[in-house]
Amino acid sequence: MSSINCKRICLWSGPRNISTALMYSFGQRPDTLVFDEPLYAHYLKNTEAKAYHPGADEVLASMETNGEKVIQMMMGNHSKEVVFFKNMCHHLLNLDTTFMRSVCNVILTRDPAEVIPSFAKEIENPSMIDIGFEAQVHLLNLLVEMGADVLVIDSNTILKNPEKELRKLCDNIGIPFYTEMLRWEMGARPEDGVWAKYWYKNVHASSGFQPYVDKDLVLEDRFKPLYEAALPLYQKLLSVV
Repeated sequence: MSSINCKRICLWSGPRNISTALMYSFGQRPDTLVFDEPLYAHYLKNTEAKAYHPGADEVLASMETNGEKVIQMMMGNHSKEVVFFKNMCHHLLNLDTTFMRSVCNVILTRDPAEVIPSFAKEIENPSMIDIGFEAQVHLLNLLVEMGADVLVIDSNTILKNPEKELRKLCDNIGIPFYTEMLRWEMGARPEDGVWAKYWYKNVHASSGFQPYVDKDLVLEDRFKPLYEAALPLYQKLLSVV
């Protein structure tokens, strides 16, 4: 298929934001090809995260580590009408971002009070770089300045009403909604990155979006400074929802 006729969706998420569930959802569409964090190895190669991310050497061995080559792949020819790239926002390091003018950019965020303790189950002492809020606000400002298409979505709105929010997302992108997006088979999927065994236990145990449950979250004291730094960034993102 010619790249000119391909609709490209770039999800720019932070961690623990139901981004994998959203990738699985788009993977059920008959017209869509999905990619799982294609810039992850580029990020690990160029940051200190390699030292503490589980399975980092395996990730680096499994994917392209040159971010410019990854973007060339993303913008190249693909076999389906729609291509969905699940990205972590902080993976976008020192790269030419002009390609974003030619894609549908979706920033996926979530209350840091939920993100931080969830992330800490895998990496004990998360930093602001790890949880991605600064990177998301920087990206939002950049996209607005360049006049690129951008949507901001709070993950919890999808959990509260998956069909309504997915229909709205598809309408905003300009693609049809498929009811198949609401369900998937339990277990690992072919599109999973090699890191899935460390991070995807919950979504592998699901067959659809998990119902939203209000939580009385009490953060450990050690997480409070990070939460207080992240909260105004999260609120900035919500201001454009």
